[in-house]
Amino acid sequence: MSAATRSVDTGASSRALWLSTLAFTICFAVWTIFSILGVQIKKDLGLTEFQFGLLVGTPILTGSLIRLVLGVWADQYGGRVVYTIVMVAASIATALLALAYDYTTFLIAALGVGIAGGSFAVGIAYVSKWFPKEKQGTALGIFGAGNVGAAVTKFLAPAIMVAMGWQAVALIWAAVLMAMAVVFFLFTKDDPDLAARRASGTKPESFATMMEPLKNVQVWRFSLYYFFVFGAFVALALWLPRYIIETYGFSITTAGMIGAAYSVPASLFRAYGGHLSDRVGARRVMYWTLGVSVVVTFILSYPPTDYVVQGIGGQTRFHLETGVGAFIVLVFVLGFFMSLGKAAVYKHIPVYYPNRVGAVGGIVGLIGGLGGFVLPMAFGLLNDLTGIRQSCFMLLFVVSAVALVWMHFAILGMEREAAAPLLEKLPALPEMQPIHGAAQEGALRGGAIADWRPEDTAFWDTEGRAIARRNLWVSIPCLLLAFAVWMVWSVVVAKLPVVGFRFTTDELFWLAALPGLSGATLRIFYSFMPPIFGGRLWTTLSTWSLMIPALGIGFAVQNPATPYWVFLLLALLCGFGGGNFASSMANISFFFPKREKGNALALNAGLGNLGVSVVQFVVPMAITAGVFGWLGGDPQGTATGGSLWLQNAGFVWVPFIAAAAFAAWFRMDDLASMKASFADQAVIFQRKHNWIMCFLYTGTFGSFIGYSAGFPLLARTQFPEVDALQFAFLGPLVGALSRSMTGWVSDKWGGGRVTFWVFALMAIGVYGVIHFVGIKGEPGAFWGFFGCFMLLFFASGVGNASTFQMIPAIMGKEIGRLMPDADSVARRAQAEKESAAIIGFTSAIAAYGAFFIPKSYGTSIAMTGSPVAALWAFFLFYLLCIAVTWAVYTRRGGLLHDIERGRTPGPAVNA
Repeated sequence: MSAATRSVDTGASSRALWLSTLAFTICFAVWTIFSILGVQIKKDLGLTEFQFGLLVGTPILTGSLIRLVLGVWADQYGGRVVYTIVMVAASIATALLALAYDYTTFLIAALGVGIAGGSFAVGIAYVSKWFPKEKQGTALGIFGAGNVGAAVTKFLAPAIMVAMGWQAVALIWAAVLMAMAVVFFLFTKDDPDLAARRASGTKPESFATMMEPLKNVQVWRFSLYYFFVFGAFVALALWLPRYIIETYGFSITTAGMIGAAYSVPASLFRAYGGHLSDRVGARRVMYWTLGVSVVVTFILSYPPTDYVVQGIGGQTRFHLETGVGAFIVLVFVLGFFMSLGKAAVYKHIPVYYPNRVGAVGGIVGLIGGLGGFVLPMAFGLLNDLTGIRQSCFMLLFVVSAVALVWMHFAILGMEREAAAPLLEKLPALPEMQPIHGAAQEGALRGGAIADWRPEDTAFWDTEGRAIARRNLWVSIPCLLLAFAVWMVWSVVVAKLPVVGFRFTTDELFWLAALPGLSGATLRIFYSFMPPIFGGRLWTTLSTWSLMIPALGIGFAVQNPATPYWVFLLLALLCGFGGGNFASSMANISFFFPKREKGNALALNAGLGNLGVSVVQFVVPMAITAGVFGWLGGDPQGTATGGSLWLQNAGFVWVPFIAAAAFAAWFRMDDLASMKASFADQAVIFQRKHNWIMCFLYTGTFGSFIGYSAGFPLLARTQFPEVDALQFAFLGPLVGALSRSMTGWVSDKWGGGRVTFWVFALMAIGVYGVIHFVGIKGEPGAFWGFFGCFMLLFFASGVGNASTFQMIPAIMGKEIGRLMPDADSVARRAQAEKESAAIIGFTSAIAAYGAFFIPKSYGTSIAMTGSPVAALWAFFLFYLLCIAVTWAVYTRRGGLLHDIERGRTPGPAVNA
């Protein structure tokens, strides 16, 4: 707490708190206005579930994204002025909502209405500066109770809409917000910190300085908690009226009242949550919140179900369903504990980041607000895909469970780290305590290799190389199997219609795309796992995890009545294989010295990538015979009278997964020195070249993995007369081999120059695909189509190596600029650390290509009847990649121009 804060008068602080809370209440009422108006607009415009979710979520998106900037501005220029500007802008946008006339104009208006949601970050920064630490939990809890504005909208808007029309609601809400802006500006004062800074003539801190705390992992963990306690609150506040109408058949007015039974406790009790956090601690409140939420969302997620039990005396039938009374009680309980959790999350921020409340509160609020945008769309999408209304609560159960587990393990890790010196001195078994002494400490512990010095030539030649290579050659088949399981849907989806599954083309492309989405997301987390669990244990666990989707696919495809949502879940679980790449690369990089690291990572990645080719070569053969006999199940009949054992697409990997997992456990090692904190690596988020290379690597690896996932199904839909599956494996094979065998080209000519020409080749390749799809009815069109894709796979493989070759060169030059006073050893060490972190992060971002490319095909076909629109988008993307590579790196004056034209061959660094 600053000196300025200690000297504030009670009247000014009280006015700041209560007027800020009232203003936030009105802002929140405006922000959630579409929870009521959207129901009528959906009916008037005939919107789909997804369109409705997008409409009600759009204001939440705007309000979330601007929170970070508004929070920083509140710290820099004062919350009073920024708060007033936000209210005036939101009022004008809400009034203009009355002029909207179609779906597009409603979406545009919704973007403006969302400005009101940004008020939260401003208010948090403003209010916190008026109170000491021991009272900030209560003060921010009171301010956060302004969430009750959602209930205000639910209580009043339905009656006004019925009596006067939805346009009247928008105009009245806008007028009240404008009046509040005037009152707030006239009756509040600048916060004490701003007043003191102006008196002393001190300039506000820069935006970059304000962002410094964001490199701490706990900020992002707080963001996940808030994604649930606030994001899910907003999502349900928007979603519940329609859910209640369609589930229980109530009118809009009654549904609004019942929805308020959730919104009121989820808002008003936030003040009590702040008081509890001050008294019993925020950690305990978070345990209560997440624990109860897991239980409640599980109950709410249970769909109406009829059971038939075959008893001794005959059948016993019973029905399980959550009635309206139980539903109201459960959502009340959920809302109550969410309100406690919202206050508990924000109790931490002013305590640990007193001078960064706006920035840290802004990013936490941003992620939480994004939950309010993403979740309504996800709810609508789940309804469309599963046909189960309760699927929204199923998703919330997963989110709350993940948050609870992460929090618990983070706390356990902190406690273990604090107690580590004492734990190291304990005996292996408790009964040995009486005879345990200094001589016995650690003698029976075993485990990680403590002495690991790969840069020591003598150590490396005598024992290090053998250990490192053994770990590498066990890691490669594990990674190959991971890629195989990740990409197995690229083959399976092409055969599902043949054996009787009646899924639409868009649904099939969803199945091909989802493993890419989950795999790319998991990569972000998997890259941190080896230092936490140990490379041997994590490789073993991650390899065993491949059993779940492999067995699941084998059982699911045997029955054409298997629901589509089961296939969606299995497709997501295949992402386990995609995530393994990041952890595998992170693990192997620790074993090798710098002079051999590049080659080792190239072998691990290149031969691991072969799993994509292997799956597309093995599965088409495996499904034609009953290789597992009676154990594998009966074959499925095809429309032409043949038989397929489609279950073998999953079962064929099971014995190899088991063998690889056992090999990982018994033949791999842990290194005691394998430590890299998130904070150490998070500096890359401040490096612009990290983001540029994410963009370029998405163009290379994203294309490779996306084309691998989507090519078989695209070929089947465009050339149904050709059995393209027998050739599908060639593309990934070409891409994997070109990656492994062309690193020397980048070493000799420079990764930037090679990448430039790679994107030129890829643009030509896509243009060729567009041409041959356009003449697909002519002889030879398929072979032209196939040849262009082989060019794309080859170029993407070369580009995978060249882009990774660029990263160490870029950081080597950048660190010299960023650390001019450091010696060469320190600069080299920092460049290597940041290069490794950027390589891992770019691999995670680029892997989203496995989702977006197949999904783009499906969306293009669904909207236009052809994939050509998606292909033209890829063509334009490659042109943009060419421009970025030239402008930033290879032109005269570009970052790599002089290096690549005066370079000498060095060790490979591609991975």
